[in-house]
Amino acid sequence: MTTSPSPFEGSALTTILVSSNLKKSKAFYLDILGASLFREYGADSMVLEFLENWILIVSPGGPTADKPNTHFEVPTEIDMVSHAYTIRVKNCQKSYDILKSRGAQFITPPHKNGAETRCFFRDPDGHLFEISQYGDSQ
Repeated sequence: MTTSPSPFEGSALTTILVSSNLKKSKAFYLDILGASLFREYGADSMVLEFLENWILIVSPGGPTADKPNTHFEVPTEIDMVSHAYTIRVKNCQKSYDILKSRGAQFITPPHKNGAETRCFFRDPDGHLFEISQYGDSQ
């Protein structure tokens, strides 16, 4: 275990997601998930607060001076996942019903696998979300 000072004291983690349509993404994250809009930066990015975390939604873009070989792109194959969110919920079926009524499109209804019940849905650009319940919660 490291005993030196943390380089992240007082910091917060932000996830960056690339969106092909900021208007659709904004509606999804605010209206379906219930995130809060913290700030918009013109027409090419926005910062959301969601479950005490930050999500930065950005338009696709190419290299910059501080990331010279990096391209921000929308996922092209939604079934090939390199990043996903898992949201631990008290009642998977209830959360599923609420999100579905708001317009979330699930891959399947909740599935029970041992002590865990879970199901998956995507944002408008294919970014994967899981809601998961462990044990018998009501």
